[in-house]
Amino acid sequence: MNTFTIRPMRPDEISLAIDWAAAEGWNPGLADDNCFASVDPKGFFIGELDGAPAATVSCVNYDARFAFLGFYIVRPDLRGRGYGLRIWNAAIAHAGPRVIGLDGVVAQQDIYRKSGFRLAYANVRYGGTVAAPDAPRAGVVALSEVPLAAVEADDATVFPASRSGFLRAWIGAPGHAGCALARDGTLAGWGVIRPCRKGFKIGPLVADDRSTAETVLSALLAKVGGGEIFLDVPGINRDAVALAQDLGLTPVFETARMYTGAIPPLRLERVFGVTSFELG
Repeated sequence: MNTFTIRPMRPDEISLAIDWAAAEGWNPGLADDNCFASVDPKGFFIGELDGAPAATVSCVNYDARFAFLGFYIVRPDLRGRGYGLRIWNAAIAHAGPRVIGLDGVVAQQDIYRKSGFRLAYANVRYGGTVAAPDAPRAGVVALSEVPLAAVEADDATVFPASRSGFLRAWIGAPGHAGCALARDGTLAGWGVIRPCRKGFKIGPLVADDRSTAETVLSALLAKVGGGEIFLDVPGINRDAVALAQDLGLTPVFETARMYTGAIPPLRLERVFGVTSFELG
């Protein structure tokens, strides 16, 4: 029959996109599906060929101005038949007039450009095994003890849209651990570590400077006792790159962070760990 249809995913179907992402080697977190759905439950799409899953994509609308695209996957045996373009167009349509961001496959940038995306910078995933650190330094507290409004305000310096619902879900998700460090009554650094299909990912990791980032990161590592970790950093943040390298982590792969239009100025020098390649 070869009937291809596209529809929004039900919340319980988002796990399919997570599983396909894992098969592609993207190593999603164990609680990612519920956290991602908290942003825009209608922003996840599935393409079905004769009723069977054939393609996935997400384009979550954070607010009236910004959306982020991810999970763009076509079943390997169906690639090259145009199904990817059709579900891609559905995702773009869902965003409407919003500026869209994505972390794309570097080699596919020409395809993204055809939809109006322009390169902003590269994000690099670093990975490796680290030993459990000593006890956290004084002043580090659980992120859950910090008022959410303070975390939101700080997050607004590094992300193009308000994402309070997502932050609440991300901080409180099963298995996730967050740490924060205040200085002179102001949030100076904070981060979250989460279990993934393989090891742990740290993200976001936001800090005023490298020293603060190291302190928060050490506290996060202490929460899980060390082990295999992954840290996604903006390639243009030299301090973040140096921190990853000094931990003994090595590059795993790279993405192209691209946008379809202008976004508010972001303090990328404070981003020592990207939250997620799927949701920004």
